[in-house]
Amino acid sequence: MDETLYIPPKPNSLPAVIALIRSLWKGDGNLLELLPAEAYHFDIGHLGRSRRGTVLFNRPSAVKEIMRDEQGVFPKSDLMVGALDPLIGESMFVTDGPKWRRQRAMIDPAFSLMRLNIAYGAMCAATNDHVAAISELADSGESFSLDLAMSHLTADVICRTVFSTPLASNVAKEVFEDFTLFEKSVAQVDILGMILKPAWSEIKQTPEVLGACERIRHHIGSLIDTHLNAAEGEFNDIASAVIEAKDKDTGLPFSRDELIDQLGVFFLAGHETTASALTWVFYMLAERPQWLARLREEIDPYMSEGDLSFEATKKLPLTRAFFKEALRLYPPITFVPRVALEKVEIEGKRLPKGALVMIAPWTLQRHSKYWEDPHAFKPERFLPENEKNLTQGAYIPFGQGPHLCVGAGFAQVESLLIMSQLVSKFDFELVPDQTVVPAARLTTRPAEQVMMHVRHRT
Repeated sequence: MDETLYIPPKPNSLPAVIALIRSLWKGDGNLLELLPAEAYHFDIGHLGRSRRGTVLFNRPSAVKEIMRDEQGVFPKSDLMVGALDPLIGESMFVTDGPKWRRQRAMIDPAFSLMRLNIAYGAMCAATNDHVAAISELADSGESFSLDLAMSHLTADVICRTVFSTPLASNVAKEVFEDFTLFEKSVAQVDILGMILKPAWSEIKQTPEVLGACERIRHHIGSLIDTHLNAAEGEFNDIASAVIEAKDKDTGLPFSRDELIDQLGVFFLAGHETTASALTWVFYMLAERPQWLARLREEIDPYMSEGDLSFEATKKLPLTRAFFKEALRLYPPITFVPRVALEKVEIEGKRLPKGALVMIAPWTLQRHSKYWEDPHAFKPERFLPENEKNLTQGAYIPFGQGPHLCVGAGFAQVESLLIMSQLVSKFDFELVPDQTVVPAARLTTRPAEQVMMHVRHRT
């Protein structure tokens, strides 16, 4: 295959009606397969027909206006809020308006560059432990789930940086297992209900999911209590920074329930999104192993001491470009749904009250108008000399404007560290005869786990 046109897995795009029939027949709730072929070409268009109306916006200027939402008419979708409420309550991930602004102002300092520098040691410790585990797999030749390995690694990073607790502890491990159950259950989208039900219909969760959420919140509360009851200065992690945060108007900190909401988000967004991105990174490295030599040429000079320094994460343009291209093709947050609170018009498109307003990084970042060879894997697009020529607003894997992901810097530093450590030490090989299909769940994941072998670097 021509290397310039390596097309990694994508859904087979079909006309709208046929795509809907396929999704209903398969019944797996994969919204990517519901996207019609024309969604990769139009600026603004309907996604089929539904009782509430679902409109997809691919025009960057319209996307920017909706996400900025200066008039407060496009809050986060009731579908998303209803699905996530049992786990993360009224957290920053689902709130809007003054409540969101208060939460964001209090949380931002916990993810400052200074705080990232402090957290970096914990990131390295988690990565080194998992490198040791992967080395054992290389010795034995045993196959393993790439998805699960990346989830364990990034969850361990979150546990150590947020709570100073390795994932191996009983509490952290139980949280991870219940969170996996929550993801699998909530991710099953009721496509027929989305078409037939009106806006603001109740989202019902199964007792199994509600039980998992209750256990997660209990465990996160217990981890928070270790910090609330600690001596001053005992902890210097993200949880302690959020606990110490004060509302600039009232001077009040977050309540214990609010802390559970906010730190629950860090677990939701902080490990699952990065695990999703890294799963695709290493899948494509296994598909195109010649990239290993190119990345190693850049990485090796910074690995002489065995670890990548925090400063070195800023000096890897090709590795960063590889990661950015993986995020373009497989944005962890596939869709960003909003809902119209009232009748409104956006760039000539009239929307009824209750309309589902869909922003899809997946289609925007593969749009034929903004990207040459939109489905092809070309990391060179994001090298510094080329990046300035990209269409502004057509690349939003971390959101944009005031809603830029608070953990964007954290995720990029963590990912460059993990990529550098694993690329410098291992070769990657897919188990034969696998069909890898991307699916939109809570994040953009392979529909089935990707099985892999690793070998020590040759």
